[in-house]
Amino acid sequence: MKANYGYKDGSGDFFISIDTDKCTGCGLCVEACPNGVMTVGEDENDPFSEDEVASVDETERKKIKYTCAPCKGEGKTEPCIKACEPGAINHSW
Repeated sequence: MKANYGYKDGSGDFFISIDTDKCTGCGLCVEACPNGVMTVGEDENDPFSEDEVASVDETERKKIKYTCAPCKGEGKTEPCIKACEPGAINHSW
């Protein structure tokens, strides 16, 4: 299942998508994120799952456009995406 964290406003869609079927809960994205956006824990979208998965920290969900801005740019790959070996993380912008 794809879990989308973020928001849409007049300037665009700002979501981080995590494919919880691919995510192993390894935490490498948490270590790679210089701004503390990512976290690993219980899958809030699947209450019956006992596996831990990555998600966007609750406090960051309404401001990821700004928090993730230093990692974005032409020719750049975000550190969380680089660190995710199974390719479970994607940004919408």
